[in-house]
Amino acid sequence: MPATLAVATVAATALSGWLCVEVYEQRAAADRQQDVLAAARQSALNFTSLDYRHYDRDSENVLKGATGDFKEQFAAQTDELTKLVAANKSVSQGQVLEAGIVSADEKSARVLVVADSKVTNTAAPEGQARTYRLQLDLVLERGRWLTSDVEFVG
Repeated sequence: MPATLAVATVAATALSGWLCVEVYEQRAAADRQQDVLAAARQSALNFTSLDYRHYDRDSENVLKGATGDFKEQFAAQTDELTKLVAANKSVSQGQVLEAGIVSADEKSARVLVVADSKVTNTAAPEGQARTYRLQLDLVLERGRWLTSDVEFVG
């Protein structure tokens, strides 16, 4: 009888430990998904919300959430874009409508984002509605999810 009780105690303890690990892993995955989606939404919002009156600040916001080739390419085009946006008096007010994770692991993720924006400029002073379908690749660097690539899709 004592041996049976000992075996049952060990089995219950092992099962309890396993369940704790499973719950922890599920919470970590859910937290990671929320962090990825929040970063992707913010990156898409920054990318679709630009104003010629404070383009330096707006482009810096894009760069703060970027890394790798995307950051290098965007930074390399900033001077040219600053002139173009100012010359056309462009203002874009973005709004993220939907975002969903296509794939993700502990260090990278691919997210599809649908965003709308109203764009006004010298050619369209009343504004034009634009819809963007973006694929964002994100990587985890020093505890932050950063956008490493942006592609227009669909």
